[in-house]
Amino acid sequence: MLRPVRFAALSVLSVLVLAGNLCQAEAQDRTQDRRVPSSQAELRLSYAPIVQRVQPAVVNVYAAKTVQNRNPLLDDPIFRRFFGVPGQQPEQMQRSLGSGVMVDSTGLVVTNNHVIEGADQVKVSLADKREYEAEIVLKDSRTDLAVLRLKNTNKEKFTTLDFANSDELLVGDVVLAIGNPFGVGQTVTHGIVSALARTQVGITDYQFFIQTDAAINPGNSGGALVDMTGRLAGINTAIFSRSGGSQGIGFAIPANMVRVVVASAKSGGKAVKRPWLGARLQAVTPEIAETLGLKLPTGALVANVAPNSPAAKAGLKLSDLIVSIDGQTIDDPNAFDYRFATRPLGGTADIEVQRGGKPVKLAVPLETAPDTNRDEIVLTARSPFQGAKVANISPALADELHLDAGAEGVVVTDLADDGTAANVGFQKGDIILAVNNQKIARTGDLEKASKTGTRIWRITLVRGGQQINVTLGG
Repeated sequence: MLRPVRFAALSVLSVLVLAGNLCQAEAQDRTQDRRVPSSQAELRLSYAPIVQRVQPAVVNVYAAKTVQNRNPLLDDPIFRRFFGVPGQQPEQMQRSLGSGVMVDSTGLVVTNNHVIEGADQVKVSLADKREYEAEIVLKDSRTDLAVLRLKNTNKEKFTTLDFANSDELLVGDVVLAIGNPFGVGQTVTHGIVSALARTQVGITDYQFFIQTDAAINPGNSGGALVDMTGRLAGINTAIFSRSGGSQGIGFAIPANMVRVVVASAKSGGKAVKRPWLGARLQAVTPEIAETLGLKLPTGALVANVAPNSPAAKAGLKLSDLIVSIDGQTIDDPNAFDYRFATRPLGGTADIEVQRGGKPVKLAVPLETAPDTNRDEIVLTARSPFQGAKVANISPALADELHLDAGAEGVVVTDLADDGTAANVGFQKGDIILAVNNQKIARTGDLEKASKTGTRIWRITLVRGGQQINVTLGG
C-alpha cells in the first residue's frame, strides 16, 4: 500500500550525518537552493510570457485530398461484361490535420511534409481563428519538411518565430511544445530535452533528432518546440507510442536543419540545396573498432569515394575514419550526414580523420551535387516494370537515394501502388543493369526492353550494393 511521505526540515548537522562526504559549505548551498517563496511574485512564476509571445506564430494546417472510390469488381472482366461499366465513381475527401510555424512575416509557414503529402487543398488557421488558403512552395521528403505560403494576405505582416541554434541545446533544458493535438485546438505542453542526436529513429533520411518528454500527440506534427528564450528549437515530427497517444517520447527536427529548408524556399528553389560529399560512409561496429585499434566504436568509416567529388578533391580516402567536422565530434554516419547537410554552401568544411592511426585534417568544398540529365520517365508497357518511375543516375540522385558514390545506370525512383512493378517486388533505389541479357545504360534502353512482349523476363539489378538475378514469367 502506498503511504504519504512526510518531509521535515534538516539542520546542517543532520545533513552532515546523512552525507558525511559533503563539506559544510556544500550542505549550506543545497539548503539555500530550497526555500519558501518570499513574495507574491514568486508564487506566480509562469511560462505564460513566453507562450503569449510565441503562440501567434504557431498555426493549424488542414490538408485535403480527393480520392476516387473504386470498386474492385470493376477490375473483373466478367463483371464488366455482364453488368457494364458504371459512370463516374463517387469521390471521397481525405483530410489530415497538423500544425505549422510562421517563419517569415510575409506568410511563410514550415510544417511536416507528411501533413500535406498528396494534398489538393491546404488551409492554414491562425491562433486568432483567421483562415487562409495556402500554396505548397517546397516539399522535402528527406527531412519530412514542407514550406507553405499563405494566399491573399493583402501584404499583412505576421508574427514569426526566430530560429534557435539547436546545437546549443543541452539534455535537461526546459522546452515547450505547441500544436493542435487531436484537433482540440492550440495547446501548450512542457517538458525537457530528454536526449540529443537520436540517430536510430527511422523517420527521415537525416537521422538526428531532439528527443523530448513534452507531450506530443497526433495533430502536433509540424508544430513548434520552443526554448526558454522563445525561439524555435525544432519542429515536432513524431512520437514513439503503443497506444497512439503521448508516452513521453517525442522527436523534433532540429532548428538548424529547418533553417536550411526554409532558406531554400525563400530563395525560390523547388528543391533543397545541400552540400554533397561524394563518398559512402558506414558505421563502425565493435569488430571494426577492434581491427582499427579503437577504444570505442565511434566515427564514420569511408567505404567508397566517387571520382571528382568534393571528398576526392579534399583527399578523403577509402578506410579513412571521420571523427569530427568543424570541431564537432562525429559518432556515426547519421551524425555526419546531419552536420554536413546543415553547413552553408560555399567555402569548406574542416574534417578530421584517423588514417593509419594518425590524425589528418582535410578541407572539403561545400558544393552541390551535379544533376545531369535524369530523363525520368514512367514505364507503362505491359511488363514487370509497369508503374515504375525510373531515371538516369546522376550524382545528385545517387546522393538522394543513398546509392554508392559513382553509381551509374538506371534506377527506380518511385512505384505506383497499383502497378505491376510494385506487385512483383521492385523497390525504390533498385538499379536495373540488364534485361534479357541486354545492358541497360539509359532510361530509353529500359523503356525499349519493357515493350518487347516476351514471356520470360531475366533481370539483373543491384539492391543495397548486392547484385541480384531475377527470372519472372510474363
